Amino acid sequence: MKRQITLHNRVVHYSIRKSTRAKRLRLAVYNDGSFIVTTPQGFATNGIEKYIISKSQWVISKLDFFEGLNKKQKLSFGSDGYEKYRDKALEMVLERLTKLNQAHYKYKYKKVTIKNQKTRWGSCSKKGNLNFNFKILFLSPKIRDYIIVHELCHLKEFNHSQKYWRLVAKSTPDYIKIINDLKIKGLSIS
Repeated sequence: MKRQITLHNRVVHYSIRKSTRAKRLRLAVYNDGSFIVTTPQGFATNGIEKYIISKSQWVISKLDFFEGLNKKQKLSFGSDGYEKYRDKALEMVLERLTKLNQAHYKYKYKKVTIKNQKTRWGSCSKKGNLNFNFKILFLSPKIRDYIIVHELCHLKEFNHSQKYWRLVAKSTPDYIKIINDLKIKGLSIS
């Protein structure tokens, strides 16, 4: 559902997504400039605008950040980028996955797939399959390893609990810094 609101004398467009899994209101601004409000089922619509207004400084700062970032030169892969780099990405992921898993975890996983995802660097299915975005190939080795470890640890803990983050920290103690780097550096890859 598309809407608009005026924040600091600026018209801001946003979409509302209703989620059965959401427990509270969530605001997200993405690198393409889209602004999404996720709400729990049955959340009162008039409460959404009040919440956005209360977070208006944050919303405007994120929109400005991404607008500035999008003006910079982006690494672009064209329409054939996925086909061109998929095999190389799979080779790199399998090599690092094997090394990191043997050194720290020894978890069993099933299939490893390289995908062309717009919003995710990786995912882990309940069946034990690991998926990675082909663009992982163009990140720094430290960030790549973090993404691989992040998904690998979901094989043991299918959540983001403290127990899960302790597993991540076994091989990547500076994961918080890496997450922050990924939020900035990873955005310039499209």
